Amino acid sequence: MTSNEKEIREAVKIRYAAKAVGAEKGVEPKAADCCSTAAAPGIYQGSDIVGLPSQVMLASAGCGNPTALSDLKLGETVVDLGSGGGIDCFLAARIVGPSGRVIGVDMTPEMLELARSNCVRVKANNVEFRQGEIENLPIDTDFVDVVISNCVVCLSPDKEAVFREAFRVLRKGGRLHISDMMLVGELPEEIRNDPKKWAECVSGADQKEKYLERLERAGFSEITIQGEERHKADPSLENLRSVYVRAVKSR
Repeated sequence: MTSNEKEIREAVKIRYAAKAVGAEKGVEPKAADCCSTAAAPGIYQGSDIVGLPSQVMLASAGCGNPTALSDLKLGETVVDLGSGGGIDCFLAARIVGPSGRVIGVDMTPEMLELARSNCVRVKANNVEFRQGEIENLPIDTDFVDVVISNCVVCLSPDKEAVFREAFRVLRKGGRLHISDMMLVGELPEEIRNDPKKWAECVSGADQKEKYLERLERAGFSEITIQGEERHKADPSLENLRSVYVRAVKSR
């Protein structure tokens, strides 16, 4: 790992640790970037989040709702890459039911502690949270039916490794459903090289075409874009998009 990669990971951990601590205390985050709690009401339908405690909602840090388009089925096993406070895990758990299973993976200890507390709060007996990096998943090969992720791959300095790992843990025929930030143009150099902006889901965003090429190199097929929205939190970032992507492990 290069010194720049270490700096990026540290910036990400600091930001999301603070978010987790704030959520547990009931503190609304000040930031209003693409991955802020302020964006959550526009991302999730009211019926989706009924019954979820404030500690789940305040930790929400996504740019989309990957469970909405993932066509989850009863009994399926799902893994969430960068599960944070657990919101997408809990939504997936409702769909796959008691016969299904959801595993959240996160590298930030404070987020894991919050997610596990939230799991008790929502009585999600079919959800577990594991500590680990999404570039090296603590999950067996050919183990899950669906991989989801919400505004997290853009935080990784090694996206190729993330997609290789997602491919590895999926069973043949398994699906990948991701909501993530991507670029349709260039970012200013000062933003691109700012670790803080990377932790805010901006600097680490790939060009959309490059992102899709990475998925293909990892072995995925049937790669499709299911939706795309302009970045709403900061109009100055006109080249930044929230994109829904689906892919399949067909071999």
